[in-house]
Amino acid sequence: MAPSRHADEGGQLQLMEPDRVDEEEECFESIDKLISQGINAGDVKKLQDAGIYTCNGLMMHTKKSLTGIKGLSEAKVDKICEAAEKLLSQGFMTGSDLLLKRKSVVRITTGSQALDELLGGGIETLCITEAFGEFRSGKTQLAHTLCVSTQLPIHMHGGNGKVAYIDTEGTFRPERIVPIAERFGMDANAVLDNIIYARAYTYEHQYNLLLGLAAKMAEEPFRLLIVDSVIALFRVDFSGRGELAERQQKLAQMLSRLTKIAEEFNVAVYITNQVIADPGGGMFISDPKKPAGGHVLAHAATIRLMLRKGKGEQRVCKIFDAPNLPEGEHVFQVTSGGIMDAKD
Repeated sequence: MAPSRHADEGGQLQLMEPDRVDEEEECFESIDKLISQGINAGDVKKLQDAGIYTCNGLMMHTKKSLTGIKGLSEAKVDKICEAAEKLLSQGFMTGSDLLLKRKSVVRITTGSQALDELLGGGIETLCITEAFGEFRSGKTQLAHTLCVSTQLPIHMHGGNGKVAYIDTEGTFRPERIVPIAERFGMDANAVLDNIIYARAYTYEHQYNLLLGLAAKMAEEPFRLLIVDSVIALFRVDFSGRGELAERQQKLAQMLSRLTKIAEEFNVAVYITNQVIADPGGGMFISDPKKPAGGHVLAHAATIRLMLRKGKGEQRVCKIFDAPNLPEGEHVFQVTSGGIMDAKD
C-alpha cells in the first residue's frame, strides 16, 4: 500500500506510515479472506476480475449478477456467499450499535465555516451528496476545493485520504488546485499526486470507471469520489421519451454503484447535477427550474444541495433535502483559494 499524506501542525503535507493507515482505515474484509474459508483461489481471482475486491462489496451483489461472472456456477456462488456471511455480520443491529458504527463517519470541510455549519460539519462519508444548480453556481468550484481539503488530516477537518475524480464535462483544471493547496499551506504537487482523474465520454465508460475504482480503493486510502456531472452523459446518450425508461434504469444502476462504494470503503461521494426548466413550477416563480434525473436521482442522493448565484462572486447554498439536517441556507464566496466564507 502506498503511504498517504497528511499535513503537520505547520500545514505542510507529510507522509503517513502505511501501518497507521491500516489501523485507522481498515473498515472492510478483503476478498482474499475467502480462501481461508475454503474458497478456491481461482474463483476469488474471477471475483476480482469482475471488480469485487471486498467481502462487503460481494454481499452487495445479487446471486443473479454473480452467476453472470464467467466460470461461477450457482453452486459456487452459494458457497462463496455462505463463506462471506461467516466473515461479516449482515443481519440486524440495535440503534445503539448503529450509532456507534456511525462514529466512523468523517466530515470533510468545504473551506467555508458557514457552509460547514449548514452541513453539520462538512461533506459526509458513507453517503452521496448532490449539488445541483445552473452553470456558474459554484458546483465545480466546490469540487476543486474538496479535492484539497479531503487530504487534510482529521484534526484539521479533512479526510486524510486520496481523491478520485470522474469528469464528464471536461471542467477539471489541475492548475486550479495549485492556489487552493497554497491557501491550505500544502505542497501542490503532492496534492495533485493524491488525485486520480478520469475523463468519461459515454455513460457506459462512466459506469466501467466505477467498477475499476474498487481495486484502487481496496489498496489505497481514498476518502472522496467526485462525479462531475452525474447526469450529463445520460442526457446525451439517451434521447426522447422512447428511451427515458431505459435511461432511468441505467442511471439507477450507476447510482446504486455509487452508494455501494460510499458504504463499502467509507468514502464521501460528491456528485454535481444539472437543472432543467420546470414549466409546472408556477407563475409566481420568475425562473422555475428543477434538478435533472427525476425521482431516481432524488431518492439515491442522501443530501441534496441547491446552489444559486448571488452578488458578484458570492453563491448561495440551500439544504434541499437531508435526513438529519434542518432546512436553511448560507452564503459563501468563490475565490482564487477556493470556497470561503462570504465577505461583506
